[in-house]
Amino acid sequence: MTLKINSERLWSSLMVMAEIGATPKGGCNRQALTDLDKAGRDLFVSWCKEIGCELRVDQMGNLFLRQKGADNNLPPVIIGSHLDSQPTGGRFDGVYGVLAGLEVLRTLNDANQQTLHPIEVVVWTNEEGARFSPAMIGSGVWSGEFSIDYGWQRADKQGATIKQELERIGYLGETPCAPFPIKAAFELHIEQGPILELINKQIGVVKGVQGMRWYDLVIHGQPVHAGPTPMDQRKDPVKAAAQIIAQLYALADEYAPQARATFGDINVTPGSRNTVPETLTLTVDLRNPNQGILQQMDQKFRQISKQVCAACDVDFEILDEWNSPAVEFDKTCIDAVREAVEETGIAYEEMFSGAGHDSVYVSRVAPTSMIFVPCEKGISHNEAENAKPEDIAAGCQVLLGAVLKLAAE
Repeated sequence: MTLKINSERLWSSLMVMAEIGATPKGGCNRQALTDLDKAGRDLFVSWCKEIGCELRVDQMGNLFLRQKGADNNLPPVIIGSHLDSQPTGGRFDGVYGVLAGLEVLRTLNDANQQTLHPIEVVVWTNEEGARFSPAMIGSGVWSGEFSIDYGWQRADKQGATIKQELERIGYLGETPCAPFPIKAAFELHIEQGPILELINKQIGVVKGVQGMRWYDLVIHGQPVHAGPTPMDQRKDPVKAAAQIIAQLYALADEYAPQARATFGDINVTPGSRNTVPETLTLTVDLRNPNQGILQQMDQKFRQISKQVCAACDVDFEILDEWNSPAVEFDKTCIDAVREAVEETGIAYEEMFSGAGHDSVYVSRVAPTSMIFVPCEKGISHNEAENAKPEDIAAGCQVLLGAVLKLAAE
């Protein structure tokens, strides 16, 4: 008999959790380690304990809810995501993956069925990075990317540190924040982009995560009067930036459809209407799932900047802000997801994630893959974020199938 998740129970749990931090426009504001995050954690833990799960809390406040297997000496299959949200976030980002993991355990409990391997549902601390920077700090410390002291010392805008806030809300655990043997790791998530909806597919089988490079491009010109100074006598950083932006958009088109180029913030000084700016600072975000192509994009960005700024007679510097290499997920985990979705007959697409997730760090120490479902118009990190109940259910059913395959071997 094929086990079926209880789709109404899953949807109801999502809607109850969404009431914690609910915003007037139908979204959610449940930022990391706030009183609302504590309330969300408390509710989730209570639901897990109702079905006999054991709780461990590590030094970064990551939660591990364990359902025993037939052989508890075997490494667990883990299902993980996050409960924290953006300040104007949605009802599904992160929390869907956590509560779908709970629904997998509830389904097994209803059927009185035990897997060979234990199963653990994990809540990673501060995935969003909205309150504490950087993002994904809980999984980052756990995977060894950051030290525990670095994680503890991250502070919000008011100066409160992660360690202080973990103590305050009662989630500073004693379990070392370090990896342990894991059979497989899965993360179910809304896509946060429009592709699945556009191609009318219910499931995304995620093969990896785009590599990402963040830069600050700083261009130094000469401030002069806008009226008397001829165009050919100017050292104008805006002119240089405009040409660089245009060429980087063309570069993204050259490497379509996977490449991305984004310029999220532009600032000029002195910021006077009738003065050519002295300095322009532009954020540049380049992404590609192929690490080799991302490196080529990096090199071409530097070449373009050098050539354009020389032609415009301005100086420039490129500050490297963040480098997250492309991630390829584990073949065995990807195959388990693909087989699970094929058994359901649901239409699916193999794809890469354009956003960062805790699975990026988890994949460095454990076999990992992700599952996506569509979200309405691709909107996320927004109070208007929405997903259809039937898609939410389909994703959880595929998750159950994938987990059962690997938890039985």
